[in-house]
Amino acid sequence: MEKSQSYDIPLHDIKPIVEVEEYSFYYFLGITFLTLVLLLAVGYFIYIWLKKRKVFNIRKEHFKILNSLDLNDTKKSAYAITFYGATFKNDTPRHQEMYENIVNRLTAYKYKKEVDAFEDEVIGYIELYKEMIDV
Repeated sequence: MEKSQSYDIPLHDIKPIVEVEEYSFYYFLGITFLTLVLLLAVGYFIYIWLKKRKVFNIRKEHFKILNSLDLNDTKKSAYAITFYGATFKNDTPRHQEMYENIVNRLTAYKYKKEVDAFEDEVIGYIELYKEMIDV
């Protein structure tokens, strides 16, 4: 007959099982949440940037037209400066005053069948007004 072994040997150096607090799941959830918030914020800013980039800016368009005018075509230029320059007249009181001054000077070049070329003084005022414009 064989002798049966006893498994109830007293253990002296082994500690009992202790529950270990595990926070890695919470760390994972926190990092995931922060990453999601950052991705949404970056996506939102990209959306705003793309939206602003495609917006039609009437001031920029009128500024381009004013800069591309052929001042040799006096009558057409006088009407165009009066029309497109009005976009910028309310920027500051100085712009308002300058615009009214130009319109008064351009009246001599409108409403007639035949007009002379712009005087140097009028061209100077037109160039000064274009330089004052901030777009």
